[in-house]
Amino acid sequence: MTINGLLQIAVFCVLIVALVKPLGGYMTKVFDGQRTFLSPVLVPLEKLIYRICGVREKEDQHWLVYGVAMMLFNLACFASLYAILRLQAYLPWNPRGFAGMAPDLAFNTAISFTTNTNWQNYGGESTLSYFSQMAGLTVHNFVSGATGVALAVALIRGFARKQAQAVGNFWVDLTRCTLYIMLPVCFVAALFLVWQGMPQNMSDYVQATTIEGAQQTIAQGPVASQVAIKVFGTNGGGFFNANAAHPYENPTALSNLLQMVLIFAIGAGLTNVFGRMVGNQRQGWAIFAVMGVLFVVGALFCYWAEAQGNPAYSSLPVDQLAGSLQAGGNMEGKEVRFGTANSALFATVTTAASCGAVNAMHDSFTALGGMVPLINMLLGEVIIGGVGAGLYGMLIFAIIAVFIAGLMVGRTPEYVGKKIEAREVKMAMLALLCVPLVVLGFTATATILPSALKSILNAGPHGFSEIFYLFTSSAANNGSAFGGITGNTPFYNTTGAITMFVGRFFIIIPAMAIAGSLAAKRLTPPSAGTFPTHGLLFIALLLGVIVIVVGLTYFPALALGPVVEHLMMLNGQLF
Repeated sequence: MTINGLLQIAVFCVLIVALVKPLGGYMTKVFDGQRTFLSPVLVPLEKLIYRICGVREKEDQHWLVYGVAMMLFNLACFASLYAILRLQAYLPWNPRGFAGMAPDLAFNTAISFTTNTNWQNYGGESTLSYFSQMAGLTVHNFVSGATGVALAVALIRGFARKQAQAVGNFWVDLTRCTLYIMLPVCFVAALFLVWQGMPQNMSDYVQATTIEGAQQTIAQGPVASQVAIKVFGTNGGGFFNANAAHPYENPTALSNLLQMVLIFAIGAGLTNVFGRMVGNQRQGWAIFAVMGVLFVVGALFCYWAEAQGNPAYSSLPVDQLAGSLQAGGNMEGKEVRFGTANSALFATVTTAASCGAVNAMHDSFTALGGMVPLINMLLGEVIIGGVGAGLYGMLIFAIIAVFIAGLMVGRTPEYVGKKIEAREVKMAMLALLCVPLVVLGFTATATILPSALKSILNAGPHGFSEIFYLFTSSAANNGSAFGGITGNTPFYNTTGAITMFVGRFFIIIPAMAIAGSLAAKRLTPPSAGTFPTHGLLFIALLLGVIVIVVGLTYFPALALGPVVEHLMMLNGQLF
């Protein structure tokens, strides 16, 4: 670890903290329907969209109607994307003449982008036409991200409203998030990325001759527009197979920093939206503090593990050290342009935020370094998380935390003025239990099926980690991978798609039920026995609940994978 590396992590953290309040204030105005600096331009367009779609802007929806609208919209998104991928050979803007995707791969990809996972069992530049990249993937990056934000805002309204039967209007929230937040930021970000050297064109691929005389095909395309929303919407689906490690998808140190900041921006800002809407910004800062502690600990630990490198190299005889010693730490699978510190930071950011974009290959990290992205996802999308998903995931844990606090003092638990009763706790537990069921169930199945085991690159505990990471990433709607595994098989395409669906909608539906239940309750004034949920004690309690619940659930699997791999590495056995 170096001072320079630590300073880079510190600069990133300062930028995120500085964004929380202004972005949170702006988003609060957007979802409250207040005037913003973009209103003169966007209000007429917003009204036109409502008129064309038959949406009544002032009509609030019951939580069940809100949820059904969301499910039907996502079903339509899935069907449209599946059709585009299967029929791309007959659609325009296909200069390379790519054929349509195979049925199982198209099914997996359509589920992946609909659920904001963006798991990629294909190489973008060698599989997809420009039309599929733009009308298919980029459009779904916008709407799947906006769906998550809309649902987080609906849950916030559940806490903020008193004795209400409605939690907002899904179509209005979806439209406002896309128009006022995602499109303007992505437009500016895409221009910045083009300035940094990222392509944005419709040209055919270029044939070049290398200095050795070999022929090389250099991919082109509308890259910047997709990259902007892939990070701002925490989608992560890369235009190129190498994702943000590709020089066209991440050309400079500035583009690397911008992408990391955009990944965290909405999720961090939503904590402030929560505080503003419930009438106490300290509540939002408490949630942000929990997220921040988990993130900083993970980033520093990952950087430390990668900076140590592989101790097996230092035990080689002197005459074998030349060209083998990992100077400056483990650089295998990393871009020299970014180095160990920025690779570890990016890996922590992308898995803390459920994005999945990568600027290094996580499969090449050390055992403990690779364990950090894995743990980030196992925590349940609560460290910033996917846009919207991080906040409602953290609020579900907060409900469990205040319930435990209530049990300890023999009092009905309360959170931001709402009594937490049996219905809310049951829904929260349902959301927490469904994900381990598919992650551990499918991981166990894959480890005993010979056809599934053929897909892993490495034997032993690292091979187990590759399988475990695949299903963890799918359930967390992250999309990053231990790249050594070949996921484009009928088994992994199908089970991965099921896992992504459960990880998205089996948490959203209980969250919506909680929102409806809370909205109908009256606000309870604080009393002498009320447990304050904006102080250090609550922050410590919430941290403890998250770590204990996740540890009890997943520690045996972690022990079989990265933990035992690290111990064997110290003993000189590598995989």
